[in-house]
Amino acid sequence: MIGRLMTMTAHPGRGGELAAVLLRVARNLRGFPGCEIYLISQDAADPDTVHITEVWRDDASAQAALAAPPTADGPAPADVLALLSSPPSRTDLTVLGGVGFPADQADQADR
Repeated sequence: MIGRLMTMTAHPGRGGELAAVLLRVARNLRGFPGCEIYLISQDAADPDTVHITEVWRDDASAQAALAAPPTADGPAPADVLALLSSPPSRTDLTVLGGVGFPADQADQADR
């Protein structure tokens, strides 16, 4: 399993709009093969900063989600990029386990 921490900073005063668009992305990822967690959080101290916590079965699943065409009710990548004041920051992770971690994966990680 792989994880990613993304940080995106919206143009001043547009953090709520950015969070709303990313929540639409998250809704469209429900049931997407390999997507285990896609969590959107707004920074309590800076509402123009939004964090995305992702957990994927593997890198191929994450890449497939990026390559998938937008759904009819989903935002296009350009919709997200238009709200950003700077390029997003990305940290790649190796997922080990924890609360919220899929139970079948946690059992395998213990072996």
